[in-house]
Amino acid sequence: MSTRERAVNISSPSDARENADGVALSADAAVFVTTHWSVVLAAKDEGSPQSEQALETLCRTYWYPLYAYVRRLGHGPHDAEDLTQEFFARLLQKHYLLAADPEKGRFRTFLRVALKRFLANEWDRVRAAKRGGGRNIVPLDTVLAERLYARESGAASPEQAYERRWALTLVEQALARLRAEYEQSGKETEFGHLKVYLKAERGTIPYAQIASDLGVSESNARVLIHRLRRRFREIFHQEIGHTLANSADLAEEMRYLMAVLAG
Repeated sequence: MSTRERAVNISSPSDARENADGVALSADAAVFVTTHWSVVLAAKDEGSPQSEQALETLCRTYWYPLYAYVRRLGHGPHDAEDLTQEFFARLLQKHYLLAADPEKGRFRTFLRVALKRFLANEWDRVRAAKRGGGRNIVPLDTVLAERLYARESGAASPEQAYERRWALTLVEQALARLRAEYEQSGKETEFGHLKVYLKAERGTIPYAQIASDLGVSESNARVLIHRLRRRFREIFHQEIGHTLANSADLAEEMRYLMAVLAG
């Protein structure tokens, strides 16, 4: 099946999982194919396989912020599913990529603007196609999406919900990569004990208890916590970088996303 014929296959219940905090993770989180927005922009007029793979994987990773945006606009679950899936189908067909501006090189911004244009112009057409049978669009995992959506604050605007969920998705992807690294090194138990301290204030971390739990010295426990937090920051920066066209924007994007999470 060619790219022009397919719709993106977003995570279903069989290929998604949750972390210990109940946060949904894509099944692709442990695969980590190199996928950069800069790759997509560089090859958008050529239709290269590398660009197509990068775009599809990015879409699979960041579908939920867009779904949440559509839901915040007042659409029900089924309509939000149809609209989000159809939007990604159009995006993968490259109709919208031609308008992508490398000077505004954030995938986050491109997706939100493209979705707003799509919703303004295509809602009636999507409904008509569905009534007429249309094409067989692969469904989103709306059960999982609705469970996540129910946890979100009802006071947030569509834009605020989108930005916050985008930032959280980056955190989730980074956490999934970090977990996989520990698992591949046979350190699942260590990660299970330490992960809860990723966001802890330094003065609140019980190093003596951690040392007792892991059977190491307290000084060693401090080293383990330091390495965990440092590696998470490195991976988080990498995940943000994947969504930017220019690495020079990383510091600014990092500050913005941290402000979104803090708010």
